[in-house]
Amino acid sequence: MESLLVFVGLIVLAIPVTLIALLVGQSRLRRRVEQLEAQIDALASGDATVLPQPEQETPAPQPAAEEKQSRPAPWSAPKRQEDNSADAQDADVSSPAVVFRHDRFAALGAWLRENWFYVVSALSLALAGIFLVQYGVENGLLPPAARVFAALGFGAVLILAGEVLRRKFGDDEEAATAYLPSVFSGAGLVTLFGAILSARQLYNLIGAETALTGMVVIAMVGLVLGWFHGPLLAAVGLIGAFAAPFLVGGASDNPSWLYAYFLLVAVLGLGIDTVRRWAWISVLALFGAYAANLLLATSAPNTEPGYLIAATVLALFATAIPVRRIWPDHAGPMLSEMIRHPKVRPWPEFPTRLAVGAIAASTVILSWHWADTEAEFWLGVSLLSALILALLLWTKDAPALQDLTVLPAAGLVFFVASHGLENGAALYRFAEAYAETPEADYPMVVTVLVALGALMSALMAWRSFTASQYRAVWAGGAALFAPLLAIALEIGWHPALVIGAYPWALHAIALAVLMVVLAERFARVDGDDRMRAALATLSALSCLVFACVIVLSSSALTVALVASVVVAAALDRRFILPPMSWFIWAGVFTVTVRLVLDPGLDWANSAPVLEMAMVYGAATLGFVAGWWLLRPLKRPLAALLLESAAWATAGILLSLLLLRWLEGFGEGGADNSHWGLGLLAVIWLLLAFAQVQRFGLGGKLNYLRYLLALFFAAHGLFYLMLALADQNPLLNPNADPVLGPPLLNSIAIAYLLPALVVWGFAWRIREMPKQIMQGSYAAAGVLAAVWLGLAIRHVWQGAGGMYEGNGVTQPELYTYTLVLLMIGAALFYQSLARRSDVMRKAGLAVIGLAVAKVFLIDIAGLGGLIRVFSLLALGLALAGLAWLNRWAKLRHSLQRAEPLDH
Repeated sequence: MESLLVFVGLIVLAIPVTLIALLVGQSRLRRRVEQLEAQIDALASGDATVLPQPEQETPAPQPAAEEKQSRPAPWSAPKRQEDNSADAQDADVSSPAVVFRHDRFAALGAWLRENWFYVVSALSLALAGIFLVQYGVENGLLPPAARVFAALGFGAVLILAGEVLRRKFGDDEEAATAYLPSVFSGAGLVTLFGAILSARQLYNLIGAETALTGMVVIAMVGLVLGWFHGPLLAAVGLIGAFAAPFLVGGASDNPSWLYAYFLLVAVLGLGIDTVRRWAWISVLALFGAYAANLLLATSAPNTEPGYLIAATVLALFATAIPVRRIWPDHAGPMLSEMIRHPKVRPWPEFPTRLAVGAIAASTVILSWHWADTEAEFWLGVSLLSALILALLLWTKDAPALQDLTVLPAAGLVFFVASHGLENGAALYRFAEAYAETPEADYPMVVTVLVALGALMSALMAWRSFTASQYRAVWAGGAALFAPLLAIALEIGWHPALVIGAYPWALHAIALAVLMVVLAERFARVDGDDRMRAALATLSALSCLVFACVIVLSSSALTVALVASVVVAAALDRRFILPPMSWFIWAGVFTVTVRLVLDPGLDWANSAPVLEMAMVYGAATLGFVAGWWLLRPLKRPLAALLLESAAWATAGILLSLLLLRWLEGFGEGGADNSHWGLGLLAVIWLLLAFAQVQRFGLGGKLNYLRYLLALFFAAHGLFYLMLALADQNPLLNPNADPVLGPPLLNSIAIAYLLPALVVWGFAWRIREMPKQIMQGSYAAAGVLAAVWLGLAIRHVWQGAGGMYEGNGVTQPELYTYTLVLLMIGAALFYQSLARRSDVMRKAGLAVIGLAVAKVFLIDIAGLGGLIRVFSLLALGLALAGLAWLNRWAKLRHSLQRAEPLDH
């Protein structure tokens, strides 16, 4: 039975060999037929060229035959090295390789459709070698050592057969044996790798060191073969080598050594491609290495540390090997330059793009990895830091890789923050430092991490000092990284709860000191160009604010933020630091959020009046001081921000003071009284007009300003509608009563004050859009009319008779008529004086309203002398207005009217 199985196995092994022999014969026949057809075509066209002799095996093909012989291929044919190699290399440099293109995928599909049997043949031969070992295991035909040597011998025979074919017949597309040497040699390499893996995994005949040594030797053989063969050999060898450990099988308590094997295979692919420059072989090597590492880590979770180390080393290999330099020197544009200017900047060179992909993939692996233990956490931090250091120091001569530093830097910040937010092992040990033993040693975790951030910032500053371009960008990285890492610790770890607020604040102050030192160094060497010094100064101010956030109360923190804005303006005034405007913008925004939202108006309505007045007053004075400091400088952005914020904050302060004062008299409050709702409307309208005032700054942020203005205005209109309807003492008998004497009462606060605010800002903001300005004037007019009507009623009815169900007295009705006539006359006069057609129409409308009221309401509602006086006042007013109109026309006419008695 076993002999029969051996016989069947030999038949299976003979199938691909027979198939290849048949294909070779068929290819030769097809080539001769095509040559004969080409000769016939030449004779038919009358070409009198000398025909090749019959004994010639390779006659010179005609152009028609060449066109007919061409076959689609996803790669260029591996020509022998000739004198034009330098020209080919220059062509490769001038046109960078782009791997993932539609035409390449189309060519690959066409090649596979015509040459799929080569792929199947290579797969069959590689599997034959691997299954030969497995068959021996399952049936015990040979001792383990013999099985391994049999597989090694089979692989060596395949490689030898490939070399014989290549040397005798060639391996280019014009040869009858095209791709066959690559098929045999690639399958032989896979078989050799499988034999070494079997000796280690299945039989434990050799140790991990011996296995890796053997694989190094095989990889070197493959590297040399890859330089002479076509890309099919590299592809077959790489795919088979990556798949071999999973096909061989076996069991091991710690298969971490396989990560070294996968790295070795990746180095093999990168090494072949660094000479042949096929590009896609490097992509295949990296993809296979990352995929194989992931499969191994998934199947053996205890090897995750090796997985992280392998990902880091793979990124370093992908950076150095393609450029054939121990110290990378990638030239050309950066990826970020191409993204910013896609129409101007060309694509980076292929080695640069390969390094970008590898570093990005490794950064994602390291930063998204969940650290089960504290040791794994520190391993992740160390590896991410190693990537940052490599990009800062190792690749300092590679200008095309400068922007890649942001990837591991952002990954480290994310890894530290996420570990804290997800209650990782390192955080648990840190949080429990003093839980059991109050006298325990000081936990150094956050201190070490902050020191690590400071070190990275210092190295980025060093790059800024030594760089020839993008010096300000490196300075910005130095100013950002350490504070961002400290903020990540604050968000995820809350160190103040463990080590105390003041010790944690000292970390922020230490970072501020570092930034002050950097600012001084930058200022010393830069002269008048103070961009780098300004960035470091911004970072120092931010660190001080961060320390204030840690230790100060809510009120003190707001005051400290205002003080930082004033300090930023003063520094700009003293040292001419335009980037301080960025800090001022952020500071104004932060202070506004604290004044309105968090802790916001709710806190202001419940906190002690003195404390509330101190916070909002300090904010107002701080904004005014900052605006005054910037007046001599050309800082339109910062000046307008501070000015609008000062107006809005001052109005909010006055509104809150009125609100708190009135709450001591009335029964209602901010949410259930007409005056409280009116004051809340004033606050939100002030914020809305502050955004409208900033429309003149322009830029993309204007869309955000539009949304904020709409949001604030909607809140203000909502409170106004409540004050006009639900809490209006005229419409609601249960509304909070009117407080104060006539005219100077809560009605004026509820309706006249919003009208004045809307009218004042519409008059003051010259750059306000016309539609908003007209709407503001109309709204102010409506609110003023409501206030005037309610004020007249309060004069005649008092606080207790405001409800409309109490009716209207005759003096009140007569007063409405007189007020309408006075307003109409005033508008009419102003229209004549200013020659304003709009005001004239408004005056006529008011007078018309007064006329309608007299004839429709007063005649029926008034009695006695009051009715007489009402009609008398109307007649005299209309007569006076007619005379005034006639006089104005005569005065402004270019040609006066002649006297009637002329």
